[in-house]
Amino acid sequence: MEVASLPMELWRVILAYLPLPDLGRCCLVCHAWRELVLSLDNTRWKQLCLGCPECRHPNWPSQPHLEPASWREALKQHALASRTWTQNGVELQSSACLHLFRRRKDRRVLHVGVGCEFETLRGVLGAAGPYDRVVLHPGVYEEQAELALKVPVELVGLGQLGEVSLLVCVEQQCPTARLCNLVFMPAWFSTVVYKTSWGHVQLDNCNFEGAQLQVRGPGTCQARFCSFSHGGSANFLGVALSLLDSCDFSGSDAASVTVDGSPVSERNWACKHLAALARTLTSEGSPANGVPPRGSWGTGHAEAGSTFAAEDWGRAAWQRGAGAPLLGRDTVIEDGWGEDGLCGGELESHAQGNDQASWDYKLACDRHSLAPLLKPHPDGSLPPASSPDPRYVIPGLLSLSQELQRDPEAQLLATSVQGCFVRRCVFRDGKGGVHICNYGQARLEENVFRGLNYAVRCIQNSTIVMLRNEVRECSASGVFLRLSAHGLIAENNIHSNGEAGLDIRKGANPIILCNRIHSGLRSGVVVLGNGKGSIRSNQIYNNKEAGVYILFSGNPVVSGNHIFQGQAAGIAVNENGRGMIIENVIRENQWGGADIRRGGDPVLRNNYICYGYSDGVVVGERGRGLIEGNHIYCNKGCGVWVMASSLPQLLANYITHNRIYGLAVFCRKDPENREPRVGDGAVQEWGGERRGGGDGARRGGAQENFNDDGEIFAWENDLDSEDERYSARRSISVALVEGNCMSHNGAVGLYVKTSEPLNVIGNLLNSNCAAGIAVLQSTQLTRLVANCTLDNSLGGVTVEKDCRVELRGNGIYDNKGHGVSFCGDGQIGENDVVGNRGNGIQVSSNADVKVLHNRVQPSQGGGAIVVLGPVKGVIGDNVLFQGHPGNKEALLHMDPSNERCLLNNNIILQHTNSCPSHTLWALENPSARPLADSTSGPSASGYSSRLTISMTARISATVESGCHNSGSMFCSIL
Repeated sequence: MEVASLPMELWRVILAYLPLPDLGRCCLVCHAWRELVLSLDNTRWKQLCLGCPECRHPNWPSQPHLEPASWREALKQHALASRTWTQNGVELQSSACLHLFRRRKDRRVLHVGVGCEFETLRGVLGAAGPYDRVVLHPGVYEEQAELALKVPVELVGLGQLGEVSLLVCVEQQCPTARLCNLVFMPAWFSTVVYKTSWGHVQLDNCNFEGAQLQVRGPGTCQARFCSFSHGGSANFLGVALSLLDSCDFSGSDAASVTVDGSPVSERNWACKHLAALARTLTSEGSPANGVPPRGSWGTGHAEAGSTFAAEDWGRAAWQRGAGAPLLGRDTVIEDGWGEDGLCGGELESHAQGNDQASWDYKLACDRHSLAPLLKPHPDGSLPPASSPDPRYVIPGLLSLSQELQRDPEAQLLATSVQGCFVRRCVFRDGKGGVHICNYGQARLEENVFRGLNYAVRCIQNSTIVMLRNEVRECSASGVFLRLSAHGLIAENNIHSNGEAGLDIRKGANPIILCNRIHSGLRSGVVVLGNGKGSIRSNQIYNNKEAGVYILFSGNPVVSGNHIFQGQAAGIAVNENGRGMIIENVIRENQWGGADIRRGGDPVLRNNYICYGYSDGVVVGERGRGLIEGNHIYCNKGCGVWVMASSLPQLLANYITHNRIYGLAVFCRKDPENREPRVGDGAVQEWGGERRGGGDGARRGGAQENFNDDGEIFAWENDLDSEDERYSARRSISVALVEGNCMSHNGAVGLYVKTSEPLNVIGNLLNSNCAAGIAVLQSTQLTRLVANCTLDNSLGGVTVEKDCRVELRGNGIYDNKGHGVSFCGDGQIGENDVVGNRGNGIQVSSNADVKVLHNRVQPSQGGGAIVVLGPVKGVIGDNVLFQGHPGNKEALLHMDPSNERCLLNNNIILQHTNSCPSHTLWALENPSARPLADSTSGPSASGYSSRLTISMTARISATVESGCHNSGSMFCSIL
């Protein structure tokens, strides 16, 4: 019969009446008939699939509203899966065609129920033969003693699910069995209703109400479309492989699924069939196939895999919030420094109209060692130090397939199928989801965990693979790993949990890739108690506390993540935490981008820390760490805020375009419950703990629960000794700031108010909206060596009274105030001070200072060296160059009444009418400072920074944790 003889719609109406076997026969007629039958997917095939009493909706229980891609394919997969239990025959390998002559098993259908041949389950099992089908009619079947299932049978409930109930305890003693459309309830003597220790059991469309399923290796289990309610659970002890597919777990008073023990080496006949089925199911959603995670988990945030410019994340909003002039907005510059002589508007008015003329006579000083940082790139773009606007290209997130290509261990885990395989299940409204312990192994794929105390707990050297799950609304941590657990956690959506999204402790070492961890009521990821782990390419955002919180000797690798829009810190390292924090994008967090304190000692390297509503990096009380090669910009507080009792190493960072200071070093915590200062526009009520002394990982006064079900951990027994912790790190005893670029910040580039020694070496400080360097308090020696302060809106370097400061080998150029304003004690030696609009070097008050071997040239209207007041010291061996010939100020000026300051061997070079002397003057032997190699420090290390600066100065001294006055306006994470 030709298909074209009738309209296609009429054929579909006719074929809609055919049963499944007849549809299959129609497919074999010809190609046209096959296409016609396949076109019935949304009609007849859907009816057949939903009408099958042995299965439910293909996307039940997680997404029953979502139709499958093909109803026919879903029915086919169900039919294949339901026959696994019969595939235990002897394999015929002698010939490929002998299976045609294999005799089929003779199967009987036995009925059980009132008025049937058998009335009890025990009776029919005693009479059943291998592979018989036992049909149980509606009713309740109860046995007073344990039943032994000795032959392979199929138990099927007749009617709708729930009409056949079994109050029994069955022990399987045969190779295989199948249970379908049954409700199991516990017998009076045992909550275990079914157990097997070596055979295979297949469960289709069954309910376990307050009952337990127990499978012990080498036994196996395949459960599909089953419900475990009112405390029902499945326990797997040493299983090699079992499969839970599309099951619903609810109301548990313990873990819904427990996987206990290492997989046994012995395998039963079903293992290879389950492994083949599991590989098929796994490949359907593998990253190589490009299948996205199940469910609609969109949040409006840009997905990974591409490169974003910083402007895409609110550059315009930053500029609107910052205003045109950054200085003076939400900023208080303390009075009493840098105000002597010409400054501010006076300097501007004095210099108007004379800039070009002054430049004609200015010494060339653009060949110092830091000049390459200011030159445009070959493509014409400006480097961060020169660009008035932040123009950074932010790296995008890597996809899971890219991460797996880079990590063979993760790739092996992603393809492994061993232990218990849980797929497309729902765990809800109970205490626990999946518990893996004692070297157990489990794979969780595309499951939903919601409304539990915890979703997944993996402990005691167990292995877990979690792919594309949703974990939400747990009252405690979502995923909890401890006691040397490990595995792969990838492409999960973990959100809205009461504690941490991921909790890693006690030597656990998982690989965490490409997850979305967000909207938590506590931290996103917590690593503590010697926990480790590799946390890469995740999106961690909108958590109420720190995005990543590391403490109690936690030591993870946190790399390539985007951590943003958190309500507290981006990353917090506290209580002797460590970690490698590398190449992350940390942006738009309410508190500090990274917060380190109380013994925290991480490596913070090559991160983008930007657009924060507080400080970029906070190093609080007793904080340590190596902070190297980071881009810290456009934060509304300071770029870096350091407490003097800490010992950080800041090397080769770009600290630019921050609202207040580039780097601020203070000597005390903010007092508790202090009132916000005038101008603290961004200061918020943190709800209990204040920025300087608070804990930025926790917003408010609540304490995060780091105990497991009330267990008290003796952390002091788990912490590594100090010798072990710092043996691999170069030890320092003075905070070190070296090779950084601090540019275009809204106030001072480097602000120092400390009672501890500080080494500042080889930094570039340019185009800041106040002074380049301001030292307001320094009771111990602050060393400023081989730095370049250039084109700052006020002075180059300002040193207040009673400060101990050494300036050596610096280049101080073209600042709009005094080059150096010095009121403290110390030494100013071997510096080049050229082109500043105020005085070159101004020494005043009761300073006790030696000014030796400097080269100084003022720009316009100021002197080269000016000594005001009762200064004590020596001014000697300096070379003073006249600037513009119209400048009639004395190049070397000292109050006539001063008898405590000695002038000695200073050379003054002035213009003459007969010779244009300025054409012969140059900064030579040595060339313009800072020099490429500075050896002014007492020791050398040969460190070569990422900013192309080679510095060798290293200083040693003792740091005590003393604190006095001053604090951060926005400090705060841990």
